[in-house]
Amino acid sequence: MTFTPSLLSSARRRALGYTAAGLASAALLLSAGCGKKEEATPPAPPTVEVATATQKDVPIYREWIGSLDGDVNAVIRPQVTGYLIKQNYTEGDWVKKGQLLFQIDPRTFEAAVDQAQGMRAQQRALYQTAKANLARVKPLAAKNALSQKDLDDTTGAELSAKASLEAAEASLQTAKLNLSFTRITSPIDGIAGIAKAQIGDLLSPSVATELTTVSTVDPIKVYFNISEREYLPLARAVIANDGKRQVVPLELILVDGSAYPHKGEFSLLDRQVDPTTGTFKGAALFPNPDRLLRPGQYGRIRATMSVQKGALLVPQRAVTEIQGKYLLAVVGADNKVAIRPVTVGERIGSDWIIASGLQAGEKVIAEGTQKVKDGSMVNPKAFEPAPPAAGKAATSGDKPAAPAPESKG
Repeated sequence: MTFTPSLLSSARRRALGYTAAGLASAALLLSAGCGKKEEATPPAPPTVEVATATQKDVPIYREWIGSLDGDVNAVIRPQVTGYLIKQNYTEGDWVKKGQLLFQIDPRTFEAAVDQAQGMRAQQRALYQTAKANLARVKPLAAKNALSQKDLDDTTGAELSAKASLEAAEASLQTAKLNLSFTRITSPIDGIAGIAKAQIGDLLSPSVATELTTVSTVDPIKVYFNISEREYLPLARAVIANDGKRQVVPLELILVDGSAYPHKGEFSLLDRQVDPTTGTFKGAALFPNPDRLLRPGQYGRIRATMSVQKGALLVPQRAVTEIQGKYLLAVVGADNKVAIRPVTVGERIGSDWIIASGLQAGEKVIAEGTQKVKDGSMVNPKAFEPAPPAAGKAATSGDKPAAPAPESKG
């Protein structure tokens, strides 16, 4: 078949027509796709939990972790060697001063007392003889009926017999004292611990054998550590008050979160800083008439230092710390977020005092700060704080909530 120029022109025109139609169809599809993208629904604002900044008078206090111990802890140890034959108290019970706790086999010591009594009687007889001889010799020596040497010998014999009698008396007292040590009694009123020796054990003062411990628990002592930073203002306040220590009532918060009903008082501060912890060891005394508290328990010592009037409070978890700066995510009436720098004060329980940068009644994000950035919209709902765990020590030195990363959107 022969192609003429007219036929080629016709074919080219048809091909160009098909190409134009394809391009037009593609353009329509693209325009339709772009239109759908522009008309897509924007994502919903993130849901966050907000809390309202409240203003009220709050006590400013310091808290320390404390360990309880007896005011006096008498460690009971044997003072003579012998076999333990009896335990005369119920472990964990209240005992009185002088009450018998343990009994060591006394037979050896009773025999020693009898022997010492016999020695004393013998030395007493010798002394009486020497004393009578001296009484007879003195008049004769005065009349020169006996030599001076006879007088000196008789006088020496009398003095020696007297010294031997005194030694025998001391031996008898020692034997009686050792016999008394076979009856091990409590030196104080208090609670007696579990016995650490069994019937039949051979006890000896040369071995570090602890029989039990008796502790006085009313009042009970609570030890705690105070840092140098906390110590300095307290010490300066005492100096400014002419050396008179201000009586600050102390509270004791038990491990279940309950407040102990009796107030305590500061008792002592150690003479030096512990080099291993960098803190002073202090102690407070609390009345314990019901013997509720026992040595070895733990609690929190709380001292109210002052009352701050009209303090502005927000939850601690609402505060974000970034490179030493504190920020709050404030939600406005239009639900728009403003990241705002603030100045913080004391931490009070699970709240934080805001010294500046916030007004009472403003709402801050307490949960969900990682979802927002400055200027973003949010869907706020009321913040519901979790109930505190029983016994959790929320001290004044708690860290702020972990910083939320700033969205770069």
